[in-house]
Amino acid sequence: MKRNADPMFARLTIAAALAAVALTPAAAQDAAPATAATPDAAYRNNPPALPPEDIRGNPEHMLALDLSTGGRVVIQLRPDVAPRHVDRIKTLARLGFYNGLTFHRVIEGFMAQGGDPLGNGTGGSEMPDIPSEFNGLPHVRGTLAMARSQSPDSANSQFFIMLLPRLSLDRNYTALGRVVSGMEFVDRIQRGEPPANPSRIVQASILADGQPMPPASALTENVPAAAGAPVTADDLNAPIGG
Repeated sequence: MKRNADPMFARLTIAAALAAVALTPAAAQDAAPATAATPDAAYRNNPPALPPEDIRGNPEHMLALDLSTGGRVVIQLRPDVAPRHVDRIKTLARLGFYNGLTFHRVIEGFMAQGGDPLGNGTGGSEMPDIPSEFNGLPHVRGTLAMARSQSPDSANSQFFIMLLPRLSLDRNYTALGRVVSGMEFVDRIQRGEPPANPSRIVQASILADGQPMPPASALTENVPAAAGAPVTADDLNAPIGG
């Protein structure tokens, strides 16, 4: 995906913002610390469906997104497969970078993209872009992946959450986690490119930090999204191409 001309992202500097190109959901922006462990190629290409026991359910590797659509989305991160990208998401969440940002590109039956401080698909953090960590995690419903521009090594802060499977993205974008609870709040994200009334990330946090959810009054929208069509078994099983 691109940072905005379809989901991908460019860096958040004035120069980059002026010269930025549109991106799609394959945007990834950020480089992880040199200490991040790098999984071997065989493991990255064929990772287990469930993370190792020391990661599975570990609050240090659980991302919480409190959305204006009404509640908390919890995402199991996969540092065993994409350590640099996981480190970036965690760092930005802990800095409060994502708080208040919108989902600026949301395509019915595809994905919801956010994490751009400019809100138009061309922005990112001031941190350096991240080298790609393409892997064998499939882009199925609930997968979290980083957006990027045309360069494989351009992910920075923008990410997208899959609404339905799109396996053509596998090994072309860095998948780094999957929703384990609260997918109904992702389904309620306002559609559009951009949406007329974009949904917001009210608060992003790491569960280990014990950040309480904002009050219910903060998790509301002036114009709630229209109810989408129910997801069927055919939607989840259909072979979906580019």
